[in-house]
Amino acid sequence: MVSKTKRDKLYKVNDRDGLYVAVTAAGAVSFRYNYSLNRRQETITFGRYGVGGITLAEAREQLGDAKKMVAAGKSPAKEKARVKDAETFGAWAEKWLRGYQMADSTRDMRRSVYERELKPKFSNQKLVEITHEDLRALTDAIVERGAPATAVHVREIVMQVFRWATERGQKVENPAELVRPSCFC
Repeated sequence: MVSKTKRDKLYKVNDRDGLYVAVTAAGAVSFRYNYSLNRRQETITFGRYGVGGITLAEAREQLGDAKKMVAAGKSPAKEKARVKDAETFGAWAEKWLRGYQMADSTRDMRRSVYERELKPKFSNQKLVEITHEDLRALTDAIVERGAPATAVHVREIVMQVFRWATERGQKVENPAELVRPSCFC
């Protein structure tokens, strides 16, 4: 039987302040941090190093945020998983269109605006990924093509979908609150 060398399995290389990189046998490198919360050991993986991944500076910044969360009694790993598993704007929009009380004609009009204007831009994005700048750019483009009333409807749909989601436990800022319909003239 041949004993495994250190490079035949996952190994760690320490950085500082508890941050380390985990290197797999295949050579993949990811930034991690182990911490204790409520007498339990947990690990958060910040991301992979390399092309399409994060830098050491970004990992150190995320480490600082994670340490603040641990100090506040919150689990950074669980929060990361919650955000990762969060549903998309499209999923929340569909739930809102099905569940929100409105007249059938209003629902039909809002679905049409959603399908035509919002679905192509936002349906695959998570709620936390949509900013007021994104919404402003979309409404500005709609106004520029001569449809300011449609821009108002787009803002209203986004406002309502985000309210629907936050009423059901999503902790996200509503980008529509920073986009005023009075600017659509």
